[in-house]
Amino acid sequence: MFSGGPDHETLQYTGFSTDASIPKHERVRQLISSQIASGQLEGGDALPSEHEVARTLQIARSTVRQAMSSLEKDGLVRRVHGRGTFVHEHARDRLRNGQDIFALIVPETGVGFYPELHRSFEEAAARVHNQVIVSNTENDVFRQGNSILQLIDMRIAGVAIVPTTTPATPSFHIRQLHNNGIPVVFCARRVDGVRAPLLSIPFENVGRIAGEAIVSAGHRRIAFIASTNSAAPAAYERGFRRAVHDGGLDPTSLRVFYGQIATPEVSAHECEFEQALEEMFRDPDPPTAIFASFDSIAELIYVLLSRRGIRVPDDVSLVGFGGSRREGALLRNLTSVVVDESRLGREAASLLHDMRHGTLAIDHDEVREMPLKLLPGQTLIRHERRHKESTARTWTTVPQPPAQAAEVYSNEVRGGSSLS
Repeated sequence: MFSGGPDHETLQYTGFSTDASIPKHERVRQLISSQIASGQLEGGDALPSEHEVARTLQIARSTVRQAMSSLEKDGLVRRVHGRGTFVHEHARDRLRNGQDIFALIVPETGVGFYPELHRSFEEAAARVHNQVIVSNTENDVFRQGNSILQLIDMRIAGVAIVPTTTPATPSFHIRQLHNNGIPVVFCARRVDGVRAPLLSIPFENVGRIAGEAIVSAGHRRIAFIASTNSAAPAAYERGFRRAVHDGGLDPTSLRVFYGQIATPEVSAHECEFEQALEEMFRDPDPPTAIFASFDSIAELIYVLLSRRGIRVPDDVSLVGFGGSRREGALLRNLTSVVVDESRLGREAASLLHDMRHGTLAIDHDEVREMPLKLLPGQTLIRHERRHKESTARTWTTVPQPPAQAAEVYSNEVRGGSSLS
């Protein structure tokens, strides 16, 4: 039986995601499927009309129609000509059984390797008949804890998580999931005290590869810049120092700056990064190469240097770290150490599927290390002594940012840096 007519108010709009990195039709589908899974929408409930959903969410009606078609294809809703769209009587069972929901918990969604991680995880989950919910914690441990409680209440099928770093994720966050029989896969880093599979990014090797490339290009005055002094950038620095030492340089001469603001929003670090760069380039012997702990930080550094007339790479080389999928004019040209984020997403979904179906134990603690490589780009060149004078004197000579740099900053650098 269907309950109510087509205007029966059952759908709650407050859960509609504002994450611009997720297509709008997918956000509508997630909104409805999550409310079915949680029991807010029951079999037979009538959904508002496409026109009403589009008007309330301020999106195109064709977007709503696309979402409804996807839900109908998945057997979660049923359309009745002349009456409207209704939740299928067996929708919740189908979500629990043949179409379980996996969750991806990440500290950010719009920059770095996170968009591609999301895409590949969702595609791999769909191949084993699982839908995906994405939770953006903004690297906030309390927001992460609230998300986990909501996912437990939804009886989620499995969770892939990039844990928060500042502060570090407490073990009880993950134990709550395990205690409810929910498998977990750690992505990039693990949470101490919890046994679960880890898809590891070898952070020390990130720094080592960057350091080897910079030293091999003849640079001797080198700097490392990160947004926070957390586990990952500390490991970058260790690997970086090892490469500097192995290259015959004194690792104590390395200039290091860590930001003091605990946020993944890179633009929040603009003032402190500018002050750090000003101090470095007022020195008679400024750095000729900089390693930034994340691509979005490297982009910001590029803009700050450009504002003062310091040219990348002619005056100073720049190396970042991020994903292998490169979008945006600056990112495509940036020399970076990269990780295969597509493989990370695929393997996370595969491990969750295996644990969900008993092929692997929920406390299986295998570690799989993701491969790294250097993308040459165009921002690392061989050092030439003739640049020393120009870089030392230009910090205060060009007060206005070039138009191109300002445009890059507004369009590409407003994202986050949670692995930085």
